[in-house]
Amino acid sequence: MNKELETLILSAVDLPTIPLVATKVIEMIEQEDVTIEKIAQTVSADPAVAARILKLSNSAYYGCQRQINTLSGAIMLLGFRTLKSLVVAASLKQICKRFGLTEKMLWEHAVGAAIAARIISANGKFINEETAFLAGLFHDIGKTIMNDLDPSKFQQVMMRCYNEGLPFEEVERSIYSFSHSEVGALVIRKWNFPEALSTAVMNHHDFPNPKLTDQYDLFLTATTCLADKFCKKLGIGDRHPDEELDLAKTQEAHLLGYTPETILRDMDQFAQTFEENKSFFIND
Repeated sequence: MNKELETLILSAVDLPTIPLVATKVIEMIEQEDVTIEKIAQTVSADPAVAARILKLSNSAYYGCQRQINTLSGAIMLLGFRTLKSLVVAASLKQICKRFGLTEKMLWEHAVGAAIAARIISANGKFINEETAFLAGLFHDIGKTIMNDLDPSKFQQVMMRCYNEGLPFEEVERSIYSFSHSEVGALVIRKWNFPEALSTAVMNHHDFPNPKLTDQYDLFLTATTCLADKFCKKLGIGDRHPDEELDLAKTQEAHLLGYTPETILRDMDQFAQTFEENKSFFIND
């Protein structure tokens, strides 16, 4: 880990923070005596987050069969575990200081990876679906932070990627002394999310990593890596799809027990699910 970066991130006073409502909801969900009404009251304190929760709870993605008009009804439908990841997703978009084309592409890719990770974990049964959703959502959060802290420098990376057709990681190394994976992992740690999420974010471009000895870390990281590649295959958040990418031959797909047939099945499910539900996540 880059020590200079670690000091910068962990001591930064202007680092974006997860909105207070998300922090409060996460804390409340851990309490044994919490009620749906108390959580609904907390969420309603942030009208923007509350509106997104209601909008998402009415999507087919969460299995809604009838119109949900209240936060209490939404929480009852979703359950606490799903509510936690949904509140984070509804809050995360607010950390962007601006929302132009770059930010839209980053957010679209984050949402795509979150949906893909949830599908992968649901069919693989190795990782909790909501943890996988958060790992996918967070995996490139370092890019968002770097863009917020120094937009012109980040744009140098983006322009070279698009103009020269170079991989982001390659250009990133030539301009920064650290990677977006390192930034993201430290930010997740500063936001007090579980260490497993920080580990997955840190290693999502470095799989398999022999340092990953914990089985849960290994499977969560593999899920995150593969979710990222699901998006790359379809061009979600990228200028062009990577049609040559053979997902079935990746090491993470092998670890997660995929065959060419099952990965095609999940890719089809992902493509359909993303297309049907992206407006609920991406548009205000």
